[in-house]
Amino acid sequence: MFISGGLDAVRNPEGKVKKAEVVVSPLTRRFPALPQDPEAFVRANGAVDVAAGVLLAVGRFRRLAALALMASLVPTTFAGHRFWEEAGDEWRAQQRIHFLKNLGLLGGLILAATDPD
Repeated sequence: MFISGGLDAVRNPEGKVKKAEVVVSPLTRRFPALPQDPEAFVRANGAVDVAAGVLLAVGRFRRLAALALMASLVPTTFAGHRFWEEAGDEWRAQQRIHFLKNLGLLGGLILAATDPD
């Protein structure tokens, strides 16, 4: 999921830029080194997903890769699956499912980052 989603974000950021604007401004105020342009932010986030996803998949730098994916997944989830703002019941339910799916992925990443093996 991280690799294919990351590739899509790098190649086609346009569809994600509007949703990303919600988190880009607060994050760039807190972390000035991050790209301030939402499109650049989406592309950079996608590149992190691809690189860290590949590293995690091949078992190299597993903890670092999991930490990078966690740092990427939280703002992505908050920006992309804001179910509490949706007006329609069906769309709200779909976004809630994606939000909860990402929380499950976050749990798996926490395990990968803290596993002693």
